[in-house]
Amino acid sequence: MTRLAALVTLVPPESTQRAIGYPSLFLLVLIGALVPVVPTGALVSSAAVVAFHQTAPFSMAMVFATASTAAFCGDGALYWLGRRGMRSKNGSRWLAAIRSRAPEDRLRQAQDKLAGHGVAVLVLSRLVPAGRIPVMLACLLAKWPLRRFARGNLPACLAWALTYGLIGVLGGSLFPEPWEGVLAAVVLTVLIGAAPSVWRRIRRTSPAERSG
Repeated sequence: MTRLAALVTLVPPESTQRAIGYPSLFLLVLIGALVPVVPTGALVSSAAVVAFHQTAPFSMAMVFATASTAAFCGDGALYWLGRRGMRSKNGSRWLAAIRSRAPEDRLRQAQDKLAGHGVAVLVLSRLVPAGRIPVMLACLLAKWPLRRFARGNLPACLAWALTYGLIGVLGGSLFPEPWEGVLAAVVLTVLIGAAPSVWRRIRRTSPAERSG
């Protein structure tokens, strides 16, 4: 703890943090949208904690704008690459990556929800951990044009950035030191991300235990 506290004194001034932090946040969230293994929610929450402790005005608004814009651009690029893969005879590695992260049962659920509720499903898919890729693949299979996907994805990215930003604000308000808030925000976002998979495992094992 003392070592972490000592590191806080070495943190660069706010102007330097902003000059480096916002472009870094944009790039990391963009990469996380294209390569769905980067915990982008934790990144946004951590950035929100740091912004909460800064004195500069509009720091929180900048985190929100940067994160939502990067997520929107990354999702749009991945969807465009997926459409190219759908039209190609041999597919593409991007389309293969999307398919590999969308199990058949979750894809069927996404297709049913998309058929029944349309664009509203996109907003929810961004807020549900691991829900973005199955819904995106369902949109690809339904042959949604990029413009229609982008219209639905815009409010989804805004809601996503706001949600994880609020998690960061919560962490920042509970702890006096920024590093404590960052740690709390990261732990909370990891727990949120892990909860659906844990719940699915419980549901799969429960029938087996009852039959045994």
